[in-house]
Amino acid sequence: MDFLYKYQNKKNYRFDLFNLSLQIAKKRNFKIFVETGVSRGKNFLYFFSRKNWKDGMSTMMFSEYSSIYNAHLYTCDISMQNIKSAQRFCRKFKKNVTFICEDSLNFLQNFNKKIDFLYLDSLDGYLEEANEHQLKEIQIANEKLSNNALILLDDKNTKSKLSMRFLSESGFKIIQDTENQVLYSKHV
Repeated sequence: MDFLYKYQNKKNYRFDLFNLSLQIAKKRNFKIFVETGVSRGKNFLYFFSRKNWKDGMSTMMFSEYSSIYNAHLYTCDISMQNIKSAQRFCRKFKKNVTFICEDSLNFLQNFNKKIDFLYLDSLDGYLEEANEHQLKEIQIANEKLSNNALILLDDKNTKSKLSMRFLSESGFKIIQDTENQVLYSKHV
């Protein structure tokens, strides 16, 4: 999975856990990836976006992985501007990505496939309602997870406290965590 190392930017402090997650996804032959909250990049002037490595650029990594390993990424965001920015970043891999402009709770409620890999990164961690929102996301998605699914939570210290408690109480195990993210598996 050498393609991943182009995402190893010194500002991408989420890279190591993304790398581990995708290594496991490959071993488990994951085909359905779901992401809430697309990589936005940074707005530059009015029409241009550039990469924001502090964002992690997850949509780019997941879309390229999906293209190489015959998987599919379903990603949603409530902002059409964010969707358009992510689409520009992922244009080479667009046949393996479905972009949905919708609230993540509605998107997850209506999603009708088994999820192999779930990345929850909607709402910024500083928002008061982010903790409860992420908890609702995992509660909705829980029944849609495949038997050996991975769940990656972002903004560990700000919006994942309730989700982490829910996952632990539901029998999920932490595979790895960092200062910013935590990776769970349904089965270890």
